[in-house]
Amino acid sequence: MKSHYRAMQVTRPGVLELVARKTPTPSAGEVLIAVEACGICGADASDIERADPALQPPRVPGHEIVGRIAALGAGVPSRWTIGQRVGVGRLGGYCNECVQCRQGHFQLCRNQPVVGATCDGGYAEMMLARGTALVSIPDELGAAEAAPLLCAGIATFNALKKCGAEAGDVVAILGVGGLGHMALQYARHMGFKVVAIGRRGEVAADALALGAHVYIDTSQEHAATRLQSMGGARAILSTIGNADAVSGLLDGLAPAGRLVVLGVTRDPLSVSSGQLVVGERTVQGSITGSPYESEKALDFSVLAGIRPMMEVMPLEQANEAYRRMKSGDVRFRMVLTMNHEPSDDTSDGPLREPAWHTQDR
Repeated sequence: MKSHYRAMQVTRPGVLELVARKTPTPSAGEVLIAVEACGICGADASDIERADPALQPPRVPGHEIVGRIAALGAGVPSRWTIGQRVGVGRLGGYCNECVQCRQGHFQLCRNQPVVGATCDGGYAEMMLARGTALVSIPDELGAAEAAPLLCAGIATFNALKKCGAEAGDVVAILGVGGLGHMALQYARHMGFKVVAIGRRGEVAADALALGAHVYIDTSQEHAATRLQSMGGARAILSTIGNADAVSGLLDGLAPAGRLVVLGVTRDPLSVSSGQLVVGERTVQGSITGSPYESEKALDFSVLAGIRPMMEVMPLEQANEAYRRMKSGDVRFRMVLTMNHEPSDDTSDGPLREPAWHTQDR
């Protein structure tokens, strides 16, 4: 094992710097992961732009991580072994002690770190993780294609499982982006009549290819009215952070329909009591999921042939990859990959970034 590894740290808000760090030893209950791929998620923007400049060492972002176990700390369950393929998502490992954990609601544990925000994440060749955060990665999935499934995949998969719809019901997906393109695939393979809702005509072809039966362009027609003409949606899954757009779709729900909110915004939703009481409609939030649920999402992805649409760039180009993701100049998902080449550098500190080229997939 190398004495040092490369990482992209948030040296100051909005700026990623390539540095060399000493390879750590996992503490009790932890594992050391040799990272192979890490997705760049929209939620990374908050971790990078609002990073604490006084934090030392600076935070390493990234929470869609796939790699192999390089070292085990004391007390890690025997199901985890050296060399095993594992992943880690946004939730950094439940405590197994709090009230939520005792009820089996591991995704709601209040004592777990938030990967990339309150503990270091996967924009690095190595990272430490709690054993309770680990997800087993199927052999059928490559590292780069599995990484986005640990956030966008599990988030949309679980939300659809909670939406209350049955096979044959109308389910609408608001937003055809990093989350939405996964939701469309899962919804189609779960047997729903899938309606994609976007604001641009040029994404219609992608939406239909990904699994939508119908595409509604909100720049051309009123989405809620169109949904009601189809009998109303049994469920609407919101993947965007536009509160006005989400609120405007409530009238598109069928009686007993459910709006499931995934996209986060600081702005409040506008919901009248009449919209909920008349027709017994509900609004529900949904977080990602537990490691076990993540494994279910990965297994379903393998069985149904569901994969993220993505572009791949090397760790050294994390600044450019992040800029493109933030500006929307990415076709659905961006993933960083590590080459794990031996390094002669044994000092902590900044490294020069060599030139690389983008690889589209």
